[in-house]
Amino acid sequence: MAVFILTCSCARKKDIEWKSIFNGKDLKGWSTKFTGQEYGENYLNTFQAKDGKLMVSYDGYDNFDNNFGHIFYQEKLSNYRLRLEYRFVGAQEPGSPSWAFKNSGIKIHSPHPSELPLNQIFLVAVEAQILGGDGETERYTGNVCTAGTHIEMNDSLITQHCTNSSYAAISDSSWVKMEVEVHGSEKIIHKVNDQIVMEYAKPQYDDTDEFARELMEKGHPRIISEGYIALQAEGHPVEFRNIELMKLDE
Repeated sequence: MAVFILTCSCARKKDIEWKSIFNGKDLKGWSTKFTGQEYGENYLNTFQAKDGKLMVSYDGYDNFDNNFGHIFYQEKLSNYRLRLEYRFVGAQEPGSPSWAFKNSGIKIHSPHPSELPLNQIFLVAVEAQILGGDGETERYTGNVCTAGTHIEMNDSLITQHCTNSSYAAISDSSWVKMEVEVHGSEKIIHKVNDQIVMEYAKPQYDDTDEFARELMEKGHPRIISEGYIALQAEGHPVEFRNIELMKLDE
């Protein structure tokens, strides 16, 4: 009599399911860093959790005054998918730069926020840029921007700061789906509303950038294969919800 042994992949399947990483009630599991402020200080309560949303609010500000901020998820990651929904609300905060109009992003492979210099303005990492439309000019979302870093596309080194997708930015306050799929340093994909809009590889530090050089001097390899994810606060109110992570078994 033949005997068949069935092996269960239940544990592995469970490992690669989507998991919520924002509880919708508070900022547990996340930490903040603002320009000019110590790591962990949520300057003027900019990042808030309310009604299931992670909000960037400037209600406590009189002027933006270069208070660029990021909120970091607690876990270092290398191979994963991250998805969320976003929308821009309200008016841009006075004193913020003109380019910050309906501008936010998801930082990928960031150093830990405790490593950041006190007065660093731009976070050295690759960014899946999130933009909203103004109803008049051509603007795109799901772009890739590279503060202190470079990337490769089609085996060519890309040194320009931002490369646009072809997905038109949404001008109203509709929720937009955004996803990044990250395979270490080998491949990074951006999706907007389930459509692939950007693909690149080999994120790497730009040795002409002083903060990137400092990280490499501390032992960070030039080619970046892991790090932290962070959401930006650059001067325009924005809301995020349904923030979910899937770890990939590479």
